[in-house]
Amino acid sequence: MNAIVSSELLAQPATMPSPDLEPPAATGRRIGDVILAVNHITLRFGGVKALTDISFDVREHEIRSIIGPNGAGKSSMLNCINGVYQPQEGSITLRGKSFKNMNPRQVAEAGVARTFQNLALFKGMSVLDNIMAGRNLRMKANIFQQALRLGPALREEIAQREKVERIIDFLEIQPWRKTPVGRLPYGLQKRVDLGRALAMEPSVLLLDEPMAGMNVEEKQDMCRFILDVNDEFGTTIVLIEHDMGVVMDISDRVVVLDYGKKIGDGAPDEVRSNPDVISAYLGAGH
Repeated sequence: MNAIVSSELLAQPATMPSPDLEPPAATGRRIGDVILAVNHITLRFGGVKALTDISFDVREHEIRSIIGPNGAGKSSMLNCINGVYQPQEGSITLRGKSFKNMNPRQVAEAGVARTFQNLALFKGMSVLDNIMAGRNLRMKANIFQQALRLGPALREEIAQREKVERIIDFLEIQPWRKTPVGRLPYGLQKRVDLGRALAMEPSVLLLDEPMAGMNVEEKQDMCRFILDVNDEFGTTIVLIEHDMGVVMDISDRVVVLDYGKKIGDGAPDEVRSNPDVISAYLGAGH
């Protein structure tokens, strides 16, 4: 996030408007019990502390945002949650199950999906095939059976493609389903990235700056899809986002990091009026 944020943006309300692939009845934004708990996480790189004694929780079905100036440790925090980094101290649990010493695939199998700041899509593959890659964890056939596409492997592939088609319909990218991703505008590529994560059927979805680099219209579309995923699928969302208007409008709770330390945690209105948060964004002189 930019180090300087308008004081008006912090002070005023914003104006921007079981995870089955078949959307259940609307959840009504019901917030449940704690599903993900981050307890006293400390992460070091040599003698540098990226995170220091960070604790917060995420409740089922909520949208939980992590904000902070550039270099605050936001992406490092997500990397600890999904197993990219192993913190030296503290613990992370999903429904009481510890993530200690788990790699990203094991965390994904436990029900946590992730998108990244920088797109890592297969640019030469179609939209459909990119999202199909997210179904890998759900497929029982091995790589050789999938390559030959015979018998049970073929039937499984057809069933998985049907689920992917539902995601394509949900994200309104039907016209580009057979288009190589590299030919799509950036905003649509971000939507494909979201689709690939949804294909994993996560209970917790980690979104690292899903609207970075988008124009206003693309941001509004992505904001709508995030709210729909949360509401219709009941997916719990942990969100890093630079746009304060989006964060304050769609989040149930917000945790604020600065130089690897937690300086705020609570409802958007509480965070917006927190003196430490205002100081971190605007400088002590303001």
